[in-house]
Amino acid sequence: MLKNLFVVFFFSATLVSCQFFDKKAPSEDELLQNELQKIDWKKVDAFPTVDACEVITDEAQRRQCFFEYLTQTIQDKLSVDTLRIFYPEIDTIEVKVTVFPDATLKFEPQFPKDSLAYDKIKIDSILHTKLVDMPKINPAIKRGIPVKTQFVLPVILKSE
Repeated sequence: MLKNLFVVFFFSATLVSCQFFDKKAPSEDELLQNELQKIDWKKVDAFPTVDACEVITDEAQRRQCFFEYLTQTIQDKLSVDTLRIFYPEIDTIEVKVTVFPDATLKFEPQFPKDSLAYDKIKIDSILHTKLVDMPKINPAIKRGIPVKTQFVLPVILKSE
């Protein structure tokens, strides 16, 4: 009797356990979509940086160092009287900086929507002329891959 009970229990357990093997593994597309949904595409793992700021371990301080360094470098290059002569009324200019994955830079002046007082083409030309030979910028990193980032820096034009 115990033997018959064991045989019935064994076959029941075998039939029930077969249902565990019927579960299908998720497809590669499902796994990819799940992983892509987890990624916050608006944030990077590491901000762009310059060699001078690489030694800082705290991420917030490193980011601050980078922005201050880049702002100061742009201010120094633009302070060489060109914009001051043509536009003495401008004390601050906002510059949209794009850092590409290959470490190249693009600078675009940002003007108020209602601004007609400035020759935007001339200011853009001055920016492109003056902001050459910038220091090497290491691009932002997202999941181990260099990515494009953009940000706007307020650049104070020094009037000495």
